[in-house]
This record gives sequence, structure tokens and C-alpha cells, in this order.
Amino acid sequence: MTQEEQKLRILLCEDDESLGMLLREYLQAKGYDAELYPDGEAGLKAFVKGTYDMCVLDVMMPKMDGFALAQEIRQSNQEIPIIFLTAKNLKDDILEGFKIGADDYITKPFSMEELVLRMEAILRRVHGKQTKNVAVYHIGKFIFDTKRQTLTLGDVQTKLTTKESELLILLCAHANEVLQRELALKTIWIDDNYFNARSMDVYITKLRKHLKDDPEIEINNVHGKGYRLIAQMEEEN
Repeated sequence: MTQEEQKLRILLCEDDESLGMLLREYLQAKGYDAELYPDGEAGLKAFVKGTYDMCVLDVMMPKMDGFALAQEIRQSNQEIPIIFLTAKNLKDDILEGFKIGADDYITKPFSMEELVLRMEAILRRVHGKQTKNVAVYHIGKFIFDTKRQTLTLGDVQTKLTTKESELLILLCAHANEVLQRELALKTIWIDDNYFNARSMDVYITKLRKHLKDDPEIEINNVHGKGYRLIAQMEEEN
């Protein structure tokens, strides 16, 4: 983070007092405005009252755990990045986090430097440039506004999450050809590891549901390679 950038506000929820204070001090030293809360209920109250750029949530917390807190946050804000901190490394827990809408998942013990690097990668994606300078894609009968992150069919408009929008932009940019799995993972998730790959599968399923009302649109798995969006496409710059 450069000194010229405005400080980004981080909602940090961690019930381990020592770890929480260390994380807060480290993030503050890196130029973030980090606020620490010891449980999910306190974190939710702060989120409702304040404005934040990212949430870093411990999964196992008293009063309200990280998953429940993230679900509450997602009801009012679909776009704010969320990173889960957890002592567990169970696939089901990690997939549950991604289904709720997590942007990343880091297992304890971890280095604080790694956490900051992951945060910076997510923030670059959220605030950074899009794959192609296309304002609107016409996907079959749908209108996809890339800047507003909306998908419209007739009078029905769906607000996409940031990750859904980023993945659909990539699919549109490679429409009717193969979007390489590795390219999508490294562009959106930075790392093409197992858990990120499973996360992407979840988001592909979500996009299929969003687009299901036009039977002419398909998102096909291409075995061993990636995905192919099949649709009539038009672009508006």
C-alpha cells in the first residue's frame, strides 16, 4: 500500500486476544485502519454502524461464529471482501466458507506477511481494472453491465457479487471458446490450488443458476481444460 492511498478500513474479528492485538498492530503498521472485535456479535454491531473495505473473520468465535457473521454481512453487502481465519483445515468447512461468499481462507498458524499479501491481492482485484474494457455484454437474452455488476433479463435484475462478475467477465471475454481453468484461477484467485479450484466450481454453479432462464445459454465443463460459455454475444464499449 502506498502512502498516497487512503487508509483502508479493516473489520478484524478474533477472539484470541493476543493474536488479535498482534494482527491489529501489524495491519496498522502496514498502513491499514484495522478495528479489532473479540466476537461475532460485537463485529456485527460495528459493521452495521461503520464503513469497511474488508472483513477478516475468525471462524470459531463466541456469541456468533465467523460463518454466521459472514452470512449477516452478506445480507446487506454482497461485495465487501471477506477472509476467514481458522484453526481447521477441513475441506467441508472451507467449502462452506466459500459458499457463504468468502474471498479467501487462511489456516492457522499463518504468517502475518502472507495474510497481508492475500489481502492486497483481493483488494487489487476489487479495485483494479477489468479484463476487457467492455461496459456491457449482451449474453443471449441477458444484459450484463460489468461496471454495475448486474445481470438483467426483462424486468428482472440480479446483482452479482464481485467474484461472480469477475468470472463472468472472463467467460464473456472467451465466449464460445475455452476459458482455461488455470488462467481463471490465477486471474481471480491468484493461486490455482485445490481449494480455490473448488471455490471456482461453486461460482460456476451460481452463474449457471443466474443464466438458467435463457435455455440457449450454456456454461460447459471442458474436461481437463476449463469452461466454455456458449451463447450469442454482443459487446458495448
